[in-house]
Amino acid sequence: MTAIHSSAVVDPAAQLDDSVTVGPYTVIGPHVRIGAGTSIGAHCVLEGRTTIGRNNRIFQFNSLGAIPQDKKYAGEPCELVIGDGNTIREFCTFNIGSPGDLGVTRIGDDNWIMAYTHIAHDCQIADHTTLANNTTLGGHVHLGPWVTVGGLTGIHQFVKVGAHAMVGFASAVSQDVPPFMLVDGNPLAVRGVNSVGLRRRDFSSERLAAVKAMHKALYRDDLTLQAAQLRIAEMVKTKPESAPDVELMLSFLAQSSPKRGIAR
Repeated sequence: MTAIHSSAVVDPAAQLDDSVTVGPYTVIGPHVRIGAGTSIGAHCVLEGRTTIGRNNRIFQFNSLGAIPQDKKYAGEPCELVIGDGNTIREFCTFNIGSPGDLGVTRIGDDNWIMAYTHIAHDCQIADHTTLANNTTLGGHVHLGPWVTVGGLTGIHQFVKVGAHAMVGFASAVSQDVPPFMLVDGNPLAVRGVNSVGLRRRDFSSERLAAVKAMHKALYRDDLTLQAAQLRIAEMVKTKPESAPDVELMLSFLAQSSPKRGIAR
């Protein structure tokens, strides 16, 4: 039997796996679906068209699936989708998507999301990210896999942060952050390569050298962005092991918003 506390209010139409646990005074709406092994703490509100996967730990006092903070929203059937194995600490707020984008706010797998994090409508969060306390994501923000965001950081709507990047404490992120970079501050500045994070993910010395060469082309050699991209593309000829990382970087730069631009 699903372990639902007697004080919780769960709509009969909600779909909960038999192994789900629900804490005291939590409210779960009719369009919510929750997968096996997930635990929901006390005093949470799960509403809207919200789908939560397997083996998530959702602590007390969370609001998941509320309508977007978007004045244009008019009740359209948008969604919040959360994957597997995530930890969501206290007082987080995740909103559903909006009809102005994909209509889905999506959080992937194995993310570590600390207290008071806000994930706005249509954000796309990949896997293995770490969002420290009071991280605030505006609408339509995209975070790549293995991104780390320091506490008290705000990320402007429509900004993209590339895979393996790290954003330092109390930063204001209003431009796209390329993969592998270490950034912080207000105004935001690129400080170097996220070397510590890459080593923790078993990047070889050759891969690290290639990432540092990409950083040099983008930020140290006084090149235009187009010239830097050409130099990065040429790296594969002398460093064939860098091909996946070069492809990741070039793909990110090609998709970066001209309106936002990249942090330089």
